[in-house]
Amino acid sequence: PDSEWFINDPFTVPPNVPWMEMPPVNDLFALIGGAGITKDSCVVVVGSTSGLLLPEAPLALYATATITRVAITLLYAGVRNVAILDGGFDKWVYEGKPVSTEPVIPTPVTYDGKVNEEMLVSMDYVASKIGKSVIIDCRDEGVYKCIGLEPWCAYVGHIPTARNLPTPSLWDIKTDESGNAVYITYKSWLTLFIMTLKVIKWEWYKEIIVYCGVGGYASTMYFILKEVLRYPNVKFYDGSAQEWTHADMPVEC
Repeated sequence: PDSEWFINDPFTVPPNVPWMEMPPVNDLFALIGGAGITKDSCVVVVGSTSGLLLPEAPLALYATATITRVAITLLYAGVRNVAILDGGFDKWVYEGKPVSTEPVIPTPVTYDGKVNEEMLVSMDYVASKIGKSVIIDCRDEGVYKCIGLEPWCAYVGHIPTARNLPTPSLWDIKTDESGNAVYITYKSWLTLFIMTLKVIKWEWYKEIIVYCGVGGYASTMYFILKEVLRYPNVKFYDGSAQEWTHADMPVEC
């Protein structure tokens, strides 16, 4: 009830730009203002967490990651209070919570937030931080270890010195008899903290740069590290492996 509906596409870029990049600021601000959101609004992002879990097409995992993709886009745009609904709409319905079929028509406003320029880092910036910052590859372990090529990448491999912490490992998945996801939730705060600390170790105080294939899984890792666990210095490499490999940058296996 009282929720507004947007597909994920308005929070991404036109078709001629690499998939899942941040949209142009003017377009983003117009979209946010059109939804009646101000920089002081409290926004809860709700999405789908159900669906197929096939190895070649884990659509439920991708859908769950788009929730945090929208959330960090709002944070990037300067919205100060952004949360996500754990379990998404699917868990809400599964638990018998109220739903509505009434459309919500927002009152547009002129959005006057300030972009968080420090949140995003470029390919050249990442290259300059190899061996200095903690770089986390959020893709599946097999992809990290060069087993299989993602369709949006030019070749296999991870950014040199990158450590692997797969985003799906942060989730608990409730499945049905067919093995499909009924809904997906996050592990407990303590479990998430221990999992991340095992990868980041004593270097928690350093700059942490997260990336994945196109920016979906990395958005989840950014949200968890920065907004939930409160690591002090987290950066988001939006171009991710898609940009890195198509620019013929070095990788390791």
